[in-house]
Amino acid sequence: MRKSLLIVFALIVLAVVPAAAQDLTPISIVLKWVPQAQFAGYYAAEALGYYEEEGLDVTIIAAGVDINPQQLVSSGEAEFGTDWMGNLLATRETGQDVVNIAQIYQRSGMRQLTWVDSDLTSFEQLGGKVVGVWCCGNQFPTFAALTKAGFDPENPDDVTVAQQAFDMNAFLAREIDAASAMTYNEMAQVLEFVGPAGEFPVYTLEDLNVLDFNEFGTAMLEDGIFARAEWLAEAGNEEIAIKFLRASFRGWIYARDFPAETVEFVLAAGPTLGVGHQEWQMNEVNKLVWPSTAGIGLMDADAFDVTAQIALDYGIISATAEGEGVTYRTDLAQAALDSLMTDMADLDAMGADYVAPEVAITANGE
Repeated sequence: MRKSLLIVFALIVLAVVPAAAQDLTPISIVLKWVPQAQFAGYYAAEALGYYEEEGLDVTIIAAGVDINPQQLVSSGEAEFGTDWMGNLLATRETGQDVVNIAQIYQRSGMRQLTWVDSDLTSFEQLGGKVVGVWCCGNQFPTFAALTKAGFDPENPDDVTVAQQAFDMNAFLAREIDAASAMTYNEMAQVLEFVGPAGEFPVYTLEDLNVLDFNEFGTAMLEDGIFARAEWLAEAGNEEIAIKFLRASFRGWIYARDFPAETVEFVLAAGPTLGVGHQEWQMNEVNKLVWPSTAGIGLMDADAFDVTAQIALDYGIISATAEGEGVTYRTDLAQAALDSLMTDMADLDAMGADYVAPEVAITANGE
């Protein structure tokens, strides 16, 4: 009898475990780029089981040169994606119904760097200089800044615009006067540089002028979460989106409070960049997310308006973009925040007192 009961119990266990797994709703999110601390909150939410707690089986899809988040979400191959607002606006103009449902980065991490010994300390001083810009829509904040400074970026008599690779080689070789850089990536590449004879550090922040698009008023929104409006309209999918945002917000909060542990999650997902570089990146990314004045994930309407105007001015879109309720929604992020605060009253979803620690630069980011 006992043996029979054990067999029955074993059969029940075998039956229950797959059923529990099947109860999780499978969804996916496609990132803007390869695994790195730029996306730390999602890797933290996955590693810590936050998605599973919400009843979700989340697949994180890393992007690259041959993977476009807008295309995968628009085609229904992924439910969620992360991308910059300029790309989302351009996708909407093609007739795709993608909509931003949470704005994770509250500030832009894009900068123009110049050398201190060049005495180029402002955008107004870039006239007649060689200015490096990236392709694929990433050039527009620089174009907007140059225009605001009184230069025509299309006129080589005003300024020479040079196509810059996604590295700092041309800047390090002094082939360009100003270079595009993300605070969490290319800026670190300059500081991590090891000289030909093994010298390190060769450069520090004291060697650089950092021109900030946020301060100049020409920053465009980066790294928001988006989905298809048609998918959201289907029964039950708004609730899935809220659950996904709840878990992701918790992941970003964890990344703020425990950055070293979060870097380990990122490295486990894809160790393409060194631990030193990832630690710098995690710290700089946290500065872009925190503080989130209204709460993590909520859109700053003024920041959207600036982004939309730049997109219109430079032909990314041909008509003025509509805001709340059309191009972006705040109701789902707000619902996620409200429910989190109800369940976890001590959860800090704003990070009003966040102060970034100092992070040491390592040779070659190792």
